[in-house]
Amino acid sequence: MDSSVMEIIFTFIGGLGIFLYGIKQMGDGLQAAAGDRLRSILNTFTSNPLMGVLAGMIVTILIQSSSGTTVITIGLVSAGFMTMRQAIGVVMGANIGTTVTAFIIGIDIGAYSLPILAIGAFLIFFIQKRKVKNIGMILFGFGALFYGLELMGGAVKPLANLDSFKQIMLDMSSNPIYGVLAGTVLTVIIQSSSATIGILQGFFANDLISLHGALPVLLGDNIGTTITAILASLAGSLAAKRVALVHVLFNVIGATIFLIILPLFQLVIEWMQGAMNLKPEMVIAFAHGTFNVTNTLIQLPFIFVLAWIVTKLVPGEDLNEKYKPRVLDKNLINRAPNIALQEAQDEIQNIGRMTFDMFENIKNCDGKTEKEILQKRAAVESMYENVRQYLTKISEKKISKQDAERMSVLFDVNRTFIKVASLTEAYLLDLKKKEADSIQISEKAERSIEKLYNHVNASLEKTVEMFSVYDRVKKDEIVSLSNDSYSLEHDLRKKHIKRLSSGECTLEGGLLYLDMIAILERIGYHSRNISESMIDIDNIENENVVEHTLGWSY
Repeated sequence: MDSSVMEIIFTFIGGLGIFLYGIKQMGDGLQAAAGDRLRSILNTFTSNPLMGVLAGMIVTILIQSSSGTTVITIGLVSAGFMTMRQAIGVVMGANIGTTVTAFIIGIDIGAYSLPILAIGAFLIFFIQKRKVKNIGMILFGFGALFYGLELMGGAVKPLANLDSFKQIMLDMSSNPIYGVLAGTVLTVIIQSSSATIGILQGFFANDLISLHGALPVLLGDNIGTTITAILASLAGSLAAKRVALVHVLFNVIGATIFLIILPLFQLVIEWMQGAMNLKPEMVIAFAHGTFNVTNTLIQLPFIFVLAWIVTKLVPGEDLNEKYKPRVLDKNLINRAPNIALQEAQDEIQNIGRMTFDMFENIKNCDGKTEKEILQKRAAVESMYENVRQYLTKISEKKISKQDAERMSVLFDVNRTFIKVASLTEAYLLDLKKKEADSIQISEKAERSIEKLYNHVNASLEKTVEMFSVYDRVKKDEIVSLSNDSYSLEHDLRKKHIKRLSSGECTLEGGLLYLDMIAILERIGYHSRNISESMIDIDNIENENVVEHTLGWSY
């Protein structure tokens, strides 16, 4: 191979590497500066599709990666903190947010890239303050981004003299499908649409490709960027897979529409170029922005249609939808606080049922059941927070003494159920550890665990039943079971220590066994506390109502 060709390849690859590292550093710096607010933005501002688009834009601008935003979104959907329909708006917004990188590239500051990079490096290595270091990361990434572009731009200039390269560009101009495929494949390989758009800007600026040939490549870049979402969803929930498919459909539909109206698209961009006197890099940036904004405006009203399509393409029961928190009526807080309290109590009962299901499912746990238990665990967390916020708002209103005391008990019960859910998850992790590490526990120990588990399971079941009927007999049964569980755990602990001393059990197996019976005993203890709280509610409801104003905060 000719040495000049090798030099072009190495310089281009090196420039691409520096460019990608620059984007990552700039995104990491912005993300570090934003802190935990990224997930907060996605969680808070997704109440409707339009707000979802805005949230997706903001987060993508902050982390400089639409793929990153999509991966975070898929994670939130998998965990049950966001529904698929909420996620669709975020994905659309991420596509718009990623165009900011193209506009940054369009700024003519390549000559200052090394000084900017040097300032960033100085701040990172010689300044101790975290906030200043974050600014240094942003500046370093910014400088590296432009320096990488300079290297790539310099490397591709000689390609204009190669007949084979000219022929490839002519083929893409004469057949837009080739351009779309080229853009898709290149972005799938690099896994960064910002990088491939940057390369395209360099090609167009150096007259290596016409606008007619560049626009289909740009459309392909937007299709190729969906590969990251697909990979991120493979180990995720059913809803996460649907979100990834929505990302693919959204960009493919948009690319198809713009491919059909390619001559009109080209006319609009050429008009922009003339009207605003845009330099070549900015022409591609405006084309990128026009495509993504227009595509979002076209498809935003059809979010429900997209959701329906992916539900048919990826069939199955969406556990996130099945277990999502119910909407608690906020109007009742002002108009009928006592009814609002009943709403909260009903939802706590649902939390109790789901927590009991988690615990009972552990008995015959396989891969599918384990996944469902973890889905329920995430749902319980979301439901708990939903009830907590609802009760907090009720506490700010003028309510009766009876309702105030009832509300206090509900706060406690809500908190206790989340503790039981956490302990159940911990017990599941112990079972997984036992299986994964092939930890041996003696047959006697296995039987004693089963006996204690059955005690606690019966206690928890009766506790959940008490939400329907305040049965004092049932409460006494739960207290008795709890006492039995405590005594049994204490007795089993002593016997097991003797087995450890005699060598019947290994040390590793013994420690795991002690942890498991301790978890079961704590679940039984919390079950007893909840049953006693339910009797407290029964007592409260039989007292006289006395109005007073609360100023409590929970």
